Amino acid sequence: MITAIQLRERMNESPFRPFRINLSNGRAFTIPNHDVALVKRNSVLIGIDLDSRSFAQKYVECAILHITSIEDISTEQAA
Repeated sequence: MITAIQLRERMNESPFRPFRINLSNGRAFTIPNHDVALVKRNSVLIGIDLDSRSFAQKYVECAILHITSIEDISTEQAA
């Protein structure tokens, strides 16, 4: 099980490594940089529909309880 502390530590790594969050309902979200997600106590706010400069057009909120895994992705996959 992933915790908010583990997720926040991953977000604050230097250098940042892009990753994908996989949820229990089968959805997955790519986190290409540290500005795309905000970790809260019980959920994470994730920017989606990123423009060419990584500005989010929309946000989704996911319960941390439903995160089944976090996987590394390449920089090319994050683009």
